[in-house]
Amino acid sequence: MGVISTVLGFSGFGFGFSAGIVIGYFLFIYVQPTDVKVRPLVEYDSKSLEGILPEIPLWVKNPDYDRIDWLNRFLELMWPYLNKAICRTAQDIAKPIIAENTAKYKIDSVEFESLTLGSLPPTFQGMKVYVTEEQELIMEPSLKWAANPNITVAVKAYGLKATIQIVDLQVFASPRITLKPLVPTFPCFAKILVSLMEKPHVDFGLKLLGADVMAIPGLYRFVQETIKKQVASMYLWPKTLEVPIMDPSKASKRPVGILLVKVVRAQNLRKKDLLGKSDPYVKLKMSDDKLPSKKTTVKRSNLNPEWGEDFKFVVTDPENQALEVNVFDWEQVGKHEKMGMNMIPLRELLPEGTKVTTLNLLKTMDPNDVQNEKSRGELTLELTYKPFKEEDIEKEDTQGADVIEKAPDGTPAGGGLLYVVVHEAQDLEGKHHTNPYAKIIFKGEEKKTKNRDPRWEDEFEFVCEEPPVNDKLHVEVISKAPKAGLIHGKETLGYIDISLADVISNKRINEKYHLIDSKNGQIQIELQWRTS
Repeated sequence: MGVISTVLGFSGFGFGFSAGIVIGYFLFIYVQPTDVKVRPLVEYDSKSLEGILPEIPLWVKNPDYDRIDWLNRFLELMWPYLNKAICRTAQDIAKPIIAENTAKYKIDSVEFESLTLGSLPPTFQGMKVYVTEEQELIMEPSLKWAANPNITVAVKAYGLKATIQIVDLQVFASPRITLKPLVPTFPCFAKILVSLMEKPHVDFGLKLLGADVMAIPGLYRFVQETIKKQVASMYLWPKTLEVPIMDPSKASKRPVGILLVKVVRAQNLRKKDLLGKSDPYVKLKMSDDKLPSKKTTVKRSNLNPEWGEDFKFVVTDPENQALEVNVFDWEQVGKHEKMGMNMIPLRELLPEGTKVTTLNLLKTMDPNDVQNEKSRGELTLELTYKPFKEEDIEKEDTQGADVIEKAPDGTPAGGGLLYVVVHEAQDLEGKHHTNPYAKIIFKGEEKKTKNRDPRWEDEFEFVCEEPPVNDKLHVEVISKAPKAGLIHGKETLGYIDISLADVISNKRINEKYHLIDSKNGQIQIELQWRTS
């Protein structure tokens, strides 16, 4: 029997092998294979591409979005630490809210048994950045987050305990993040504004006492729609979530008031000239102010001069600024000799109050300098600090940088403050060199920006007795030779005369102007008119 089975097995194998070879040969010869067509991706439409590659990155489909793999890599490395920090912050925020509502709803306690966002960080599919002429930075990232969190909350009430667990979280959102206003103090922006450009997609699993609540018919769709409506009602553009970082007025050192100074008289000044009496004049300047000092007239051959001259200074930080006063002896030839100095901290002045003070002139501001014991005369000043109205400052803080500040009550009737910001110039062309700065001339008063490349972001203020409706602001861009001694000195790169009538009526203008006598040069200037 065993011999017969072996013979039959070998026979079956030989027959099957031979039949397989013959059938395979005939199929290879007579059956024509179908042609495989290879097409480049550019020949497919968007729907076909999405069917072939459902997860195409947004930066591939939309050229307005930039690739930010570096940010995803950063989040991947930092996520273990960010996860703990975010959860700790969430607990700190939730504690007072829970404490406030437990007694209200007669709940014994609400505690987090576990709180972690999981091991999967969010990913950014791309980011769109907007360039505007305002002092702001606008970004629109595309966010996708398929997380594996473990958030378990235990609720105790009436002697019973219930646990609620959130698992399998998915969030797809397209937020708009605006950093404004940009300021020269770290972190270089005062507020973060967040809006959603479309309703977000939020999906998660919810377990109550270990059972999947979202499996209840109709509940899943109801929860989805409720979350979308609630989030959209609060943060869908143009509604925003505002996160303050710092006080924008202090960060950018914006004007908060005006200091009115009257130089009344000086007494018992020391004689500096060998022949005759001295010729005194006074220079006044605000500390931390890079603008030129203001000067009184020169009183010839007088050691007890009387001026009665008025000056106005813009105040940006009344707690730390001071008025610096220097008395000089005018000389027709040579350097003017200092007769004495002193300073008045603005924090010593009461708002809206007038203070008449007599200062002893000193050699230096060093309190330990023995030379200050010598009498150098006295200087009498009349000082009035007029701050901006508190409600105007608070209004600006709540509404952002686009709100126009008001001039203080001390501004002359019908007058105001002309606020000028020279942002930048573009496409400047010098014949011999391009090292530009801007010169601003208004009613004979001249001010200059610092030399840069050429993004200045310099601010200037002009106190006006009346609205300059018929006046013009002259702005000239000049290139200064990078090194002294060159054959070619200063060179004008273009200028513009701006009529101020529109600024007075509109309160604020921020535009780019084409420079006259320049082929392609432009300059961006922001003008504000602030009234009391």
